[in-house]
Amino acid sequence: MSMDLPSTLDLCKQLKIFSERKGFWRGNVPALFMYMPYTAIQFTVLHKLKTFASGSSRTEDHLHLSPYLSYVSGALAGCAATVGSYPFDLLRTILASQGEPKVYPNMRSALVDIIQTRGVRGLYAGLTPTLVEIIPYAGLQFGSYDTFKRSMMSWNRYRYGSEEDDSASSFQLFLCGFAAGTFSKAACHPLDVVKKRFQIEGLKRHPRYGARIESSTYQGMYHALKEIVVKEGVGGLYKGLFPSVVKSAPAGAVTFVAYEYISDWIASTAGIE
Repeated sequence: MSMDLPSTLDLCKQLKIFSERKGFWRGNVPALFMYMPYTAIQFTVLHKLKTFASGSSRTEDHLHLSPYLSYVSGALAGCAATVGSYPFDLLRTILASQGEPKVYPNMRSALVDIIQTRGVRGLYAGLTPTLVEIIPYAGLQFGSYDTFKRSMMSWNRYRYGSEEDDSASSFQLFLCGFAAGTFSKAACHPLDVVKKRFQIEGLKRHPRYGARIESSTYQGMYHALKEIVVKEGVGGLYKGLFPSVVKSAPAGAVTFVAYEYISDWIASTAGIE
Protein backbone atom coordinates (compact mmCIF):
# COMPACT_ATOMS: atom_id res chain seq x y z
CA MET A 1 0.00 0.00 0.00
CA SER A 2 1.58 3.28 -1.09
CA MET A 3 1.83 6.33 1.13
CA ASP A 4 0.11 9.46 -0.15
CA LEU A 5 2.13 12.58 -0.97
CA PRO A 6 1.00 14.85 1.93
CA SER A 7 1.88 12.28 4.58
CA THR A 8 5.25 11.67 2.92
CA LEU A 9 6.02 15.39 3.00
CA ASP A 10 4.97 15.57 6.65
CA LEU A 11 7.24 12.66 7.50
CA CYS A 12 10.20 14.29 5.74
CA LYS A 13 9.48 17.54 7.53
CA GLN A 14 9.43 15.79 10.91
CA LEU A 15 12.70 14.00 10.15
CA LYS A 16 14.32 17.30 9.16
CA ILE A 17 13.16 18.97 12.39
CA PHE A 18 14.49 16.03 14.42
CA SER A 19 17.88 16.12 12.68
CA GLU A 20 18.14 19.86 13.32
CA ARG A 21 17.24 19.46 16.99
CA LYS A 22 19.97 16.86 17.39
CA GLY A 23 22.39 19.76 17.00
CA PHE A 24 21.57 20.75 20.57
CA TRP A 25 23.31 17.56 21.71
CA ARG A 26 26.56 18.05 19.77
CA GLY A 27 29.46 17.18 22.06
CA ASN A 28 27.17 15.55 24.62
CA VAL A 29 29.13 12.27 24.85
CA PRO A 30 32.52 13.84 25.66
CA ALA A 31 30.68 16.25 27.98
CA LEU A 32 29.38 13.28 29.97
CA PHE A 33 32.85 11.71 29.97
CA MET A 34 34.19 15.03 31.26
CA TYR A 35 31.64 15.66 34.00
CA MET A 36 31.88 12.22 35.58
CA PRO A 37 35.62 12.31 36.42
CA TYR A 38 35.54 16.10 36.91
CA THR A 39 32.82 15.96 39.56
CA ALA A 40 34.28 12.88 41.24
CA ILE A 41 37.78 14.35 41.46
CA GLN A 42 36.54 17.81 42.48
CA PHE A 43 34.37 16.73 45.40
CA THR A 44 36.79 14.05 46.57
CA VAL A 45 39.68 16.53 46.73
CA LEU A 46 37.42 19.18 48.26
CA HIS A 47 36.24 16.83 51.00
CA LYS A 48 39.80 15.71 51.77
CA LEU A 49 41.09 19.29 51.96
CA LYS A 50 38.24 20.43 54.20
CA THR A 51 38.65 17.36 56.40
CA PHE A 52 42.35 18.12 56.76
CA ALA A 53 41.72 21.80 57.52
CA SER A 54 38.92 21.22 60.02
CA GLY A 55 40.16 17.97 61.56
CA SER A 56 36.76 16.37 60.95
CA SER A 57 35.07 14.60 58.06
CA ARG A 58 31.59 15.91 58.96
CA THR A 59 30.13 18.46 56.55
CA GLU A 60 28.69 20.41 59.51
CA ASP A 61 32.19 21.00 60.83
CA HIS A 62 33.39 22.11 57.41
CA LEU A 63 31.06 25.11 57.63
CA HIS A 64 33.12 26.48 60.52
CA LEU A 65 36.09 26.99 58.20
CA SER A 66 36.95 30.57 57.34
CA PRO A 67 35.77 31.91 53.94
CA TYR A 68 39.43 32.07 52.91
CA LEU A 69 39.93 28.33 53.50
CA SER A 70 36.66 27.57 51.68
CA TYR A 71 37.89 29.58 48.70
CA VAL A 72 41.35 27.95 48.66
CA SER A 73 39.90 24.42 49.03
CA GLY A 74 37.47 25.01 46.17
CA ALA A 75 40.17 26.49 43.93
CA LEU A 76 42.56 23.57 44.50
CA ALA A 77 39.79 21.01 43.98
CA GLY A 78 38.80 22.73 40.73
CA CYS A 79 42.39 22.69 39.47
CA ALA A 80 42.78 18.97 40.19
CA ALA A 81 39.48 18.14 38.47
CA THR A 82 40.32 20.30 35.44
CA VAL A 83 43.69 18.65 34.82
CA GLY A 84 42.16 15.19 35.22
CA SER A 85 39.32 15.71 32.74
CA TYR A 86 40.57 18.41 30.37
CA PRO A 87 40.93 16.36 27.12
CA PHE A 88 37.19 15.59 27.25
CA ASP A 89 36.44 19.29 27.74
CA LEU A 90 38.49 20.06 24.63
CA LEU A 91 36.72 17.38 22.56
CA ARG A 92 33.33 18.60 23.75
CA THR A 93 34.05 22.16 22.64
CA ILE A 94 35.42 21.07 19.26
CA LEU A 95 32.49 18.77 18.45
CA ALA A 96 29.99 21.44 19.50
CA SER A 97 31.73 24.15 17.45
CA GLN A 98 32.34 22.36 14.14
CA GLY A 99 28.86 22.93 12.71
CA GLU A 100 27.53 21.23 9.56
CA PRO A 101 28.86 19.58 7.46
CA LYS A 102 30.76 17.83 10.22
CA VAL A 103 34.52 17.66 10.16
CA TYR A 104 34.58 14.94 12.82
CA PRO A 105 31.76 12.37 12.79
CA ASN A 106 32.51 11.21 16.31
CA MET A 107 34.74 11.70 19.33
CA ARG A 108 37.27 9.07 18.24
CA SER A 109 37.96 10.74 14.89
CA ALA A 110 38.47 14.11 16.61
CA LEU A 111 40.83 12.54 19.15
CA VAL A 112 42.94 10.81 16.49
CA ASP A 113 43.16 13.94 14.31
CA ILE A 114 44.19 16.16 17.24
CA ILE A 115 46.96 13.77 18.26
CA GLN A 116 48.18 13.43 14.66
CA THR A 117 48.17 17.18 13.91
CA ARG A 118 49.01 18.70 17.29
CA GLY A 119 50.45 15.81 19.26
CA VAL A 120 49.40 14.78 22.77
CA ARG A 121 49.96 18.39 23.87
CA GLY A 122 47.09 19.34 21.57
CA LEU A 123 44.70 17.62 23.96
CA TYR A 124 45.59 20.30 26.51
CA ALA A 125 45.24 23.34 24.22
CA GLY A 126 43.91 26.20 26.32
CA LEU A 127 44.74 24.52 29.63
CA THR A 128 46.56 27.58 31.01
CA PRO A 129 43.64 30.02 30.63
CA THR A 130 41.35 27.27 31.88
CA LEU A 131 43.36 26.92 35.09
CA VAL A 132 43.50 30.70 35.42
CA GLU A 133 39.72 30.68 35.06
CA ILE A 134 39.02 27.73 37.34
CA ILE A 135 40.94 29.14 40.32
CA PRO A 136 38.60 32.12 40.84
CA TYR A 137 35.57 30.25 39.46
CA ALA A 138 35.76 27.18 41.70
CA GLY A 139 36.93 29.29 44.62
CA LEU A 140 34.01 31.69 44.25
CA GLN A 141 31.55 28.88 43.65
CA PHE A 142 32.43 26.86 46.74
CA GLY A 143 33.30 29.85 48.91
CA SER A 144 30.07 31.69 48.11
CA TYR A 145 28.04 28.48 48.50
CA ASP A 146 29.37 28.03 52.04
CA THR A 147 28.65 31.70 52.76
CA PHE A 148 25.10 31.48 51.40
CA LYS A 149 24.50 28.25 53.34
CA ARG A 150 25.72 29.80 56.60
CA SER A 151 23.43 32.78 55.99
CA MET A 152 20.50 30.46 55.30
CA MET A 153 21.13 28.56 58.53
CA SER A 154 21.30 31.84 60.46
CA TRP A 155 17.99 32.83 58.89
CA ASN A 156 16.47 29.52 60.00
CA ARG A 157 17.66 30.10 63.57
CA TYR A 158 16.13 33.58 63.53
CA ARG A 159 12.94 32.38 61.87
CA TYR A 160 12.26 29.41 64.14
CA GLY A 161 13.99 30.74 67.25
CA SER A 162 15.90 27.48 67.68
CA GLU A 163 19.64 26.91 67.88
CA GLU A 164 19.27 23.14 67.58
CA ASP A 165 17.39 22.74 64.28
CA ASP A 166 18.94 25.22 61.85
CA SER A 167 19.59 22.79 58.99
CA ALA A 168 18.81 24.02 55.49
CA SER A 169 16.09 22.32 53.47
CA SER A 170 16.65 20.80 50.04
CA PHE A 171 15.07 23.84 48.40
CA GLN A 172 17.26 26.22 50.42
CA LEU A 173 20.37 24.26 49.46
CA PHE A 174 19.25 24.42 45.83
CA LEU A 175 18.86 28.20 46.08
CA CYS A 176 22.33 28.52 47.65
CA GLY A 177 23.86 26.44 44.86
CA PHE A 178 21.97 28.33 42.18
CA ALA A 179 23.10 31.70 43.54
CA ALA A 180 26.70 30.51 43.89
CA GLY A 181 26.74 29.12 40.35
CA THR A 182 25.27 32.29 38.85
CA PHE A 183 27.64 34.59 40.72
CA SER A 184 30.81 32.63 39.93
CA LYS A 185 29.94 32.07 36.26
CA ALA A 186 29.08 35.73 35.65
CA ALA A 187 32.31 36.87 37.32
CA CYS A 188 34.58 34.49 35.39
CA HIS A 189 32.86 34.23 31.99
CA PRO A 190 35.46 36.35 30.08
CA LEU A 191 38.13 33.79 30.95
CA ASP A 192 35.84 31.01 29.72
CA VAL A 193 35.48 32.82 26.37
CA VAL A 194 39.28 33.02 26.06
CA LYS A 195 39.63 29.33 26.92
CA LYS A 196 37.22 28.30 24.17
CA ARG A 197 38.97 30.51 21.61
CA PHE A 198 42.21 28.61 22.28
CA GLN A 199 40.38 25.27 22.10
CA ILE A 200 38.97 25.88 18.60
CA GLU A 201 42.10 27.40 17.07
CA GLY A 202 42.68 25.83 13.65
CA LEU A 203 39.33 24.00 13.67
CA LYS A 204 38.13 23.33 10.13
CA ARG A 205 34.46 24.20 9.69
CA HIS A 206 31.96 25.48 7.12
CA PRO A 207 32.32 29.24 6.34
CA ARG A 208 28.69 29.93 7.29
CA TYR A 209 29.62 29.34 10.93
CA GLY A 210 31.96 32.33 10.95
CA ALA A 211 35.59 33.02 10.21
CA ARG A 212 37.99 30.27 11.17
CA ILE A 213 40.35 31.05 14.03
CA GLU A 214 43.76 30.22 12.60
CA SER A 215 46.41 28.50 14.68
CA SER A 216 48.59 30.86 16.73
CA THR A 217 46.07 33.70 16.38
CA TYR A 218 46.58 34.47 20.06
CA GLN A 219 50.07 34.65 21.55
CA GLY A 220 48.83 34.23 25.08
CA MET A 221 45.91 34.79 27.41
CA TYR A 222 46.52 38.53 27.84
CA HIS A 223 46.91 38.96 24.07
CA ALA A 224 43.65 37.08 23.49
CA LEU A 225 41.78 39.30 25.96
CA LYS A 226 43.21 42.41 24.29
CA GLU A 227 42.39 41.22 20.76
CA ILE A 228 38.80 40.35 21.67
CA VAL A 229 38.21 43.75 23.25
CA VAL A 230 39.81 45.61 20.31
CA LYS A 231 37.96 43.68 17.58
CA GLU A 232 34.66 42.85 19.30
CA GLY A 233 34.40 45.35 22.13
CA VAL A 234 33.97 44.57 25.82
CA GLY A 235 30.76 42.74 24.96
CA GLY A 236 32.86 40.15 23.12
CA LEU A 237 34.10 38.90 26.50
CA TYR A 238 30.52 38.11 27.52
CA LYS A 239 29.32 36.31 24.41
CA GLY A 240 27.25 33.30 25.40
CA LEU A 241 26.89 34.41 29.04
CA PHE A 242 23.14 33.82 29.25
CA PRO A 243 23.10 30.21 27.94
CA SER A 244 26.20 29.53 30.03
CA VAL A 245 24.47 30.67 33.22
CA VAL A 246 21.25 28.85 32.26
CA LYS A 247 23.30 25.65 31.95
CA SER A 248 25.72 25.94 34.86
CA ALA A 249 23.61 27.54 37.61
CA PRO A 250 20.88 24.84 37.91
CA ALA A 251 23.42 22.08 37.21
CA GLY A 252 25.63 23.37 40.02
CA ALA A 253 22.63 23.69 42.34
CA VAL A 254 21.58 20.08 41.76
CA THR A 255 25.19 18.94 42.20
CA PHE A 256 25.50 20.71 45.55
CA VAL A 257 22.24 19.25 46.86
CA ALA A 258 23.26 15.75 45.75
CA TYR A 259 26.69 16.20 47.34
CA GLU A 260 25.17 17.29 50.65
CA TYR A 261 22.81 14.33 50.88
CA ILE A 262 25.32 11.76 49.64
CA SER A 263 27.91 13.04 52.14
CA ASP A 264 25.39 12.78 54.97
CA TRP A 265 24.37 9.28 53.83
CA ILE A 266 27.99 8.09 53.68
CA ALA A 267 28.69 9.59 57.11
CA SER A 268 25.60 7.89 58.61
CA THR A 269 26.41 4.47 57.11
CA ALA A 270 30.01 4.78 58.28
CA GLY A 271 28.82 5.63 61.77
CA ILE A 272 30.62 8.98 61.90
CA GLU A 273 29.44 11.10 64.80
